[in-house]
Amino acid sequence: MHEAVQSLMARYTCRTRDDHLNALREILQELALLGLWRAKFFEHAAFYGGTALRVLHGLDRYSEDLDFSLLRPTPGFSLAEYGAALKREIGSFGFEVAFDRRVKTRTTAIESAFFKANTVREMIRIGAGEDILHGVHPDAQLKIKLEVDTDPPGGFTTETRYLLQPIPFPVRVFSLPDLFAGKLHAVLCRKWGACVKGRDWYDLVWYAGRHPEVRLAHLEARMRQSGDWKNTAPLDLDTLRRLLTAAIAALNIKQARAEVTPFVRDPRALEVWSPEFFASLVARIKPA
Repeated sequence: MHEAVQSLMARYTCRTRDDHLNALREILQELALLGLWRAKFFEHAAFYGGTALRVLHGLDRYSEDLDFSLLRPTPGFSLAEYGAALKREIGSFGFEVAFDRRVKTRTTAIESAFFKANTVREMIRIGAGEDILHGVHPDAQLKIKLEVDTDPPGGFTTETRYLLQPIPFPVRVFSLPDLFAGKLHAVLCRKWGACVKGRDWYDLVWYAGRHPEVRLAHLEARMRQSGDWKNTAPLDLDTLRRLLTAAIAALNIKQARAEVTPFVRDPRALEVWSPEFFASLVARIKPA
């Protein structure tokens, strides 16, 4: 095992296959961020979403994808030019990944790509034994998606935070009130059909308990862009609370709890979930 990877693995207590898989995914995510920094990606974009909250602010659940936003609308932006930098950086730590930019079948403002690794091979690299790997298909792939919003709504601010491993390096990230605005937009406006993304509600709990300030102007800009706010008046706190109260009333809590369970270390933290519990969180939210 590469010495730096051994140091990264020391942060984790891995007993199960999921423990090893989550640790591997998170290490690859952080190495990808390092590669993007070296390629000067953060001169043009900022990190946001659940993984940003996990990696830079200590959110206590695992997250799958890497989400970014350009600092200003750039219709011709492509992730293709960063593929070689990602492969080179991750490869320098002993991992072998492939980079695959998604070809769009329709016009959207989201630029997507994946980097992929053979699950068995890379779990062996982090020290997973035969008992952990038993039953894993030899061709199984670990996929991490990168998404970049090339047409970001306005009204947000960014800051620089630092990761210290495998080397110290900076990451440009949305400020917490703007991260919270993005999460509230997901809670209120994300269209999943009959499915419920419990991870959004888990993150709402985290924000309400630790950083309850939201930038209403950025949330409004996101909602206007998605067509979910058409009122000529600005979005205010009372209206936001009414919208959240309606979303809670419609929430299938059993489904939400089941969706997020694989990503948390202690499912007992979800036992308190109820309409009354989420209603108590709404009262904590305040404008930045």
